[in-house]
Amino acid sequence: MAYIFVFLIFLLAAGFILGGVIVNRIVAPRNPGKIKDKPYECGEDTIGDTWIQFNVGYYVIGLMFLIFDVETVFLYPWAVAFRDVGFVGLIEITIFVFILLLGLLYAWKKGVFEWV
Repeated sequence: MAYIFVFLIFLLAAGFILGGVIVNRIVAPRNPGKIKDKPYECGEDTIGDTWIQFNVGYYVIGLMFLIFDVETVFLYPWAVAFRDVGFVGLIEITIFVFILLLGLLYAWKKGVFEWV
């Protein structure tokens, strides 16, 4: 019986999603044209080809930032509960940070942070 509420929440979430898509299809105006199909960046006309390949380093730097940002999110609750978790918590967070540092050293050794 307890799972029926979880099922109802899933149904409600699916209803919101489907309802939004259906209302968008019904209400949204569609006026395609040559000017609207033209690619632009920040409201400016593009110069040259718009389908260029970007250096993968931009994406890797973004992922590295995300990883260390998530690390900060995990370190904050540990710091708040430091007195409660004791020495075992200190060992666990040390292992966690060590694994992340190994990943950072690996990325550094592979040359991820070099801009070419």
